[in-house]
Amino acid sequence: MDVSPARAFASSLLLFAAAGFSSVALPDAAVSPPAAESAAAPVIEKGKKVDIEYTLTLDDGSTVQSNVGGPPLAFVAGEGQIIPGLEAALQGKAARERVKVKIAPDQAYGPVDPKKVQEVPLDKIPEDARKVGTLLSAQGFDGPIRVAEVRPDVVVLDYNHPLAGKALTFDVLVLSIN
Repeated sequence: MDVSPARAFASSLLLFAAAGFSSVALPDAAVSPPAAESAAAPVIEKGKKVDIEYTLTLDDGSTVQSNVGGPPLAFVAGEGQIIPGLEAALQGKAARERVKVKIAPDQAYGPVDPKKVQEVPLDKIPEDARKVGTLLSAQGFDGPIRVAEVRPDVVVLDYNHPLAGKALTFDVLVLSIN
């Protein structure tokens, strides 16, 4: 008769009980949970690769951006790949944890800087881009440039990040940590 190791172990316990032994000392390996179960769940800390699902809203309730239902946002914690306020709010969180946090402008894209608003002669801007809200790009500038105002002789360009000066509310689900 073929007997599994678990059945043999259980049978030996029954024999000990039948023989009058009141207790049996088990080796540590027999009572310790497997290593994977005893290790603490990983949390977000510097150097960990993190995948999140998020929705970003403004104070007026409008949704600016969301990746819910799409690919996760992946980043390496502590590498400055996401805004500082969100990075700080996620530190120490575990996978499947949900976080809702409001980030002040100084911990997001900063305050609106009036020095980043410039008047440019009308003829320097392509005709089809002379509309308020149009986003432009320029060599040597990392970020969008927004047409803020169009006057008869000049176009006012805003080099501030579109979310500068705004409080941002993130609703985040931590999907994985590696």
